[in-house]
Amino acid sequence: MDRDETESEAIVDVGDDRVALGLALLERLEHGSIPLPDVIDRIETVTTDPTVTRTILDEAELRGIIEREDGIIRPKSRQYVRFEQDVITKEGEFSCQRCGSGLSTGHFINLEAGELGPFGSSCIRKVTGRDD
Repeated sequence: MDRDETESEAIVDVGDDRVALGLALLERLEHGSIPLPDVIDRIETVTTDPTVTRTILDEAELRGIIEREDGIIRPKSRQYVRFEQDVITKEGEFSCQRCGSGLSTGHFINLEAGELGPFGSSCIRKVTGRDD
């Protein structure tokens, strides 16, 4: 593979579903400010690809969803995940998207860009920022 092919593979389309889902998740962060590693922990529920993660963060900043400074992220939106309306539970056999634990009840976040999950009862609180 030549150098041009490698470089073109590193480009992520902002229309990628993972980018859209990551942006939708960042729009719902419940913090005045949050350290970058904690934001990446949440993005990793969407993707573990560092190129996609970088694209999500860059695009979120370009769109005014977040501000970044010195490793601190400041969300600009005040739209939070409402557990009564935005979190759906489903019975079945699932693996938590965040920690990998087996679940009989999966919690899913219903975002405009799609559904994110499943998560266990404690991980859903971590992803939404209800537990730190």
